[in-house]
Amino acid sequence: MSGHNKWSTIKHKKAKADAARGKLFTRLIRELVVSTREGGKDPDGNARLRSAINAARNANMPNDTVDRAIKRGAGELEGATYEEVTYEGYGPGGVAFFIETTTDNRNRTVAELRHLLSKRGGNLGTDGSVAWMFERKGLVEVKKGEHEFEAIFEAALEAGAADVEIGGDIWEVYTEFTDLHGVSDALEKAGFEINESKPVRIPDTPMAIDGQVAEQTLAIMELLDEHDDVSNVFTNADISDEEMERLSAS
Repeated sequence: MSGHNKWSTIKHKKAKADAARGKLFTRLIRELVVSTREGGKDPDGNARLRSAINAARNANMPNDTVDRAIKRGAGELEGATYEEVTYEGYGPGGVAFFIETTTDNRNRTVAELRHLLSKRGGNLGTDGSVAWMFERKGLVEVKKGEHEFEAIFEAALEAGAADVEIGGDIWEVYTEFTDLHGVSDALEKAGFEINESKPVRIPDTPMAIDGQVAEQTLAIMELLDEHDDVSNVFTNADISDEEMERLSAS
């Protein structure tokens, strides 16, 4: 399953620290607001909010910023009203994109996304045009720390996870979508440090690409990732490690 996550690796290498931190904070604040609005301000009873708070802490977001975002979501402070909207589209070579956004103006967002895709030979599709190509799963990112693979693997399976993979300095624990927060909570109680818990979309049939199509696909991913309204981007593109290294070095 780790192929879809290669973009996460390369974007961290390419990101400029200050700009990346600002964009990350923007997205985390929106997630705190939305998760509070949907599930309440008590993290003990709101697993999505609890995960958002963990992600904010791992990003070193100041506590008062976290508190203000939660109060906005609870209606205790004024602020923009966000909604979650998904978009689907295609890139060069027929590569599929599923884009998750959190926006306070869906008309602005769809116009800007359409423009970004068209700049690199892509286009937005209709609802359902690519969603069927992806399976919704859960991903729990666990910090490696001093734990061996066998320990996290056994704990994850006991908690109900489907698979565990190595993802740099973290373990990637995959779950069924409905089991995401249950597995995350179980691993945390077992003594593992959770980096983030989030829904992901895994392509049923990855599309191997290289050369110009791969270059254009990464360019689209980068443009989308830089957009403040975009929360997550998923693609069925499968780029080999060798091709990824070549492109990241160019």
